[in-house]
Amino acid sequence: MATVETNDIRGLDIDKLVKGFALTEYIFKSMVTVSSTSGDAIRWYQETAADLTATAPSVVANISPLSTFPTLEVTWTRNTSYVRKYAAEGFISMEDIKSADIDVLARTMLRLTRAVVKQVDRRIYDVMTESQSPSNIGTAAATGTGWDDTTNGNPILDIMAAKQNIAENNYNPEGGIIAMNPKNQKDLMNYLINVKGSSIPQFASQKVQTGVVMEMLGMRVVVSNNVVADSVFVGLPARACTWKSHTDTTAKAIADPGVGTKLRVWEMGEGLLTDPKAAYLITDTDT
Repeated sequence: MATVETNDIRGLDIDKLVKGFALTEYIFKSMVTVSSTSGDAIRWYQETAADLTATAPSVVANISPLSTFPTLEVTWTRNTSYVRKYAAEGFISMEDIKSADIDVLARTMLRLTRAVVKQVDRRIYDVMTESQSPSNIGTAAATGTGWDDTTNGNPILDIMAAKQNIAENNYNPEGGIIAMNPKNQKDLMNYLINVKGSSIPQFASQKVQTGVVMEMLGMRVVVSNNVVADSVFVGLPARACTWKSHTDTTAKAIADPGVGTKLRVWEMGEGLLTDPKAAYLITDTDT
């Protein structure tokens, strides 16, 4: 069996491996607001986005001298969410640990971590898009029959309509993201280059943030397989969503003497849609 020294070294590598890999694989978690929570239930408030106005006959503007100030009331919706647990485990036999090189251990940990991280990021996307059944965020169907409709489709118009909706709800959409899956990225590029004959948008010269492939219309284009087919998200993740982290990505190796080692990876938390009007979902992007 492997020596104590080797086990210690591998344990150190596991921790570094998992932490580093999780950071590079997160797409949406790296863009939303992250804060901690210690309980399993989270009470939070969703503030009404509309500007405050006075109820007639009161007015805010042009108040006469000595008149009573109008009373304006901010409203919130109280919500309760519950922490979710994401976990996966694998097992490596004593024989493999002793005879195989470190890549067996490393690859197992990477694959387990990916399984957990993928589900966390998918949960965040589902929260931001209300599981693709919008009731609070802005939404509209794509122009024509979708982004692959080269005759009637118009991805640029759809994106600008999303930005307009966000701006009309008093959020500045500049610097936000346009999140799509690889198919819709292909459709967008085909529309820009082959249909409209436009020059290629500004590609990110370096990945300052994971998942960002280019910039256009004042926003960052993000490509991820966690973006559900037939939809594109436009918005400000850091304003729209908060990830309440109970337990960050964690890995442990549990020895079973004479048999092998069990590897476990887990994370706990939940996403909150605190500012729904900072988010917009373009639906029906595929014909």
